[in-house]
Amino acid sequence: MTIEQNGTTAVVTQNKTNLMELSKELSGLYDQLKSQDIILHLKDTTSGSIEYFSSLVNNHFTANRCFVFVSAELNQEHFENFIIIPTLQEAYDYIEMEAMQRNLGL
Repeated sequence: MTIEQNGTTAVVTQNKTNLMELSKELSGLYDQLKSQDIILHLKDTTSGSIEYFSSLVNNHFTANRCFVFVSAELNQEHFENFIIIPTLQEAYDYIEMEAMQRNLGL
């Protein structure tokens, strides 16, 4: 797992770990990332389920922050409780729009 900071956004990229291990690693670092929007860039979605991230996603949304998955392999329609976007640029755009809505009180 690698973490790249870009302003108030942390981009977490899956390397060779499976999704369960990635969720454990991210949970261990969550206190450092909880005040930022998170983009989780998945490279291999066949290695488990994104359901492992449910509690992290719920905590993040409760804190009024974005938690976005980037994967061209996953379909948003199959995951009602997650934000899944096919490209990194679209994830940044989504977070920017969400930030504008938060600032406007929407």
